[in-house]
Amino acid sequence: MQIINGLVFCEDGILRKAAVHTSETLITEISTNESLPGSSHSDEEILDAGGCIVAPGFVDIHIHGAAGRDFCDSSRESNDAISAYLSSVGVTSYLGTTMARPREELRQMMRVAADCMDAPRPGSAVMRGINLEGPFSNKEKKGAMMAEMLLSPDCTLVDELNALCGGRLIFADVAPELAGGQAFVQKASQKYVVSLAHTAADYDTAVQAFLNGATHVTHLYNAMPPFSHRAPGVIGAAMDYARDAELICDGIHVHPAAVRAAFSLLGPDRICLISDAMRACGMPDGDYELGGQPVRVKDGLATLSDGTIAGSATPLSECFRRAVKLCHIPLQTALKAATHNPARAARLENEIGSISAGKRADFTLLDQDTLLVRGCVIGGETVFFHTS
Repeated sequence: MQIINGLVFCEDGILRKAAVHTSETLITEISTNESLPGSSHSDEEILDAGGCIVAPGFVDIHIHGAAGRDFCDSSRESNDAISAYLSSVGVTSYLGTTMARPREELRQMMRVAADCMDAPRPGSAVMRGINLEGPFSNKEKKGAMMAEMLLSPDCTLVDELNALCGGRLIFADVAPELAGGQAFVQKASQKYVVSLAHTAADYDTAVQAFLNGATHVTHLYNAMPPFSHRAPGVIGAAMDYARDAELICDGIHVHPAAVRAAFSLLGPDRICLISDAMRACGMPDGDYELGGQPVRVKDGLATLSDGTIAGSATPLSECFRRAVKLCHIPLQTALKAATHNPARAARLENEIGSISAGKRADFTLLDQDTLLVRGCVIGGETVFFHTS
């Protein structure tokens, strides 16, 4: 395949008029002096991306569900439906993300996920690992998780779940202030990316967790104490010590000014845009379920009966667009936060996340003016492309 005439988001963060060449599932070359087909293979696919930004495939490292399905359904059918929907909105890689659920349900999620990762649905986004959000959360900051499903931090359980999914559990979330939380961080960080999540930790407790091996923060601002000048909390500790922090830019979870503040505090290399999407993503307003609790979605806002926000109904590609159009984050900064940064945070940067020879031929094609998704290529195969 050759993708020609587009503005390519190159690995150095610059947008350049270039042609991208692929062979089978991999990128082979980025040519900045080609605008016309030059292949000697008459049967090679040519994709004319004029008017498009050619970006690396978007990487969602925190997503629960979409298209009426949820990762916690523990079914191949549901995971395939999520993967198919994600590819339709320009997301090419993602991590199946758990909620706090009974141990046996978590085990079954891992077994089913292993099958999906071993044999991905053709033409769909690829599940590349697991994000274990819950069950090691603080009841005070549980969000949409059920209090009775929460557990004390348990590395033995994490290791068991990792074995069941074929060693592809990537993130292990924890509230470090829980009894045994810091010991969990020390042990789990030797194998997994430990993320501070659903936590009431103060600044000093969070700093200690980072010193013990945590590197990541789950949905910055949400399900944690607010930042203040005398009590900076997890947000202040993340500014000082975190390698990466997630951010939901759906225009609901975080105010645009706070989005800009997060990018200013942590810089363009440490923010990972995520969707935190649940099964209502891609569906009409109505009644749904998340983590065993009823959720009502109205005007794109998903809430429990008590008004608690219950995940997002917005895909990553739209969160990216709103980061630029609504929050006024620079285009290249937002592109990096939806591609390279999450790939690196998930330890997948050698395979995905940037347009470079030898990496997967996964691309999201965006309209240069509107930033709406016009096309998606996964593993060198065009899933769809709208010419205008």
